[in-house]
Amino acid sequence: MAAKKTVDENLAAADTNGDGHISMEELEAHMDLEFKRKELEDQDAQRDAIRKMAWFSLVGLLLYPFGIFLTDMFGLDQAAKLIADIAPTYFASIAVLVSAFFAADAVGSRKKD
Repeated sequence: MAAKKTVDENLAAADTNGDGHISMEELEAHMDLEFKRKELEDQDAQRDAIRKMAWFSLVGLLLYPFGIFLTDMFGLDQAAKLIADIAPTYFASIAVLVSAFFAADAVGSRKKD
C-alpha cells in the first residue's frame, strides 16, 4: 500500500523534476514566477485604474457645463451662478489631478527601466 501524500497543488507545480521533493532552487524559481505574475497583475490593475480615472474625469468635464445649463433651465439662477463660479477651479483641479497621475506613472515606469 503506497503512502498517500497531501500536497498543495500550487506548490506541487514547483517540483519541476518530479522527484517528489521540492528543492530550494525549485522553490525559488516557483516564487520568482509568482512574484512576476503578481507584478503583471498589479501593472494591469494600475492601467485599468488610470483608464477609469481618465474616463471619469472626461465625463465630469463634459457634464459640468450640462449641469450649469440644467440649473439655469429649471430657473435656479443662483445655483447656476454658483456652479459657473466654481467651474474654473473644477476644470483646473481635474486637469492637475490627471496630469499629476500620468506624470507619476511616467516617472515610475522610467525608474523600472
